[in-house]
Amino acid sequence: MTAQVRRNDDTQRYELVDGDRVLGFAEFRPVGNAIMLPHTEVDEGHEGEGLGSQLARAALDDVRAQGKLVLPMCPFIAAYIRRHPEYNDLIHPQQRAVFGL
Repeated sequence: MTAQVRRNDDTQRYELVDGDRVLGFAEFRPVGNAIMLPHTEVDEGHEGEGLGSQLARAALDDVRAQGKLVLPMCPFIAAYIRRHPEYNDLIHPQQRAVFGL
């Protein structure tokens, strides 16, 4: 499988796609100088394949490229950041404790 992540501004989602098929997505909402990530989902038949991590990484890298902060309201995204502290700088220092960082 050659799944790739694309940002779909019309639906406000990062979409994990394999050809024309959407295998998962992470919703995003612009909030001032930050991007809120409220929900992430991977198709049931593809859970446990690392696709959620690929989606989280691409979304966080895109937020960084935009020069924005992140509000990881999605428990999966927050847990991903806890496992990958190189993304801690994307969360405002005064908000890190809220997300367990």
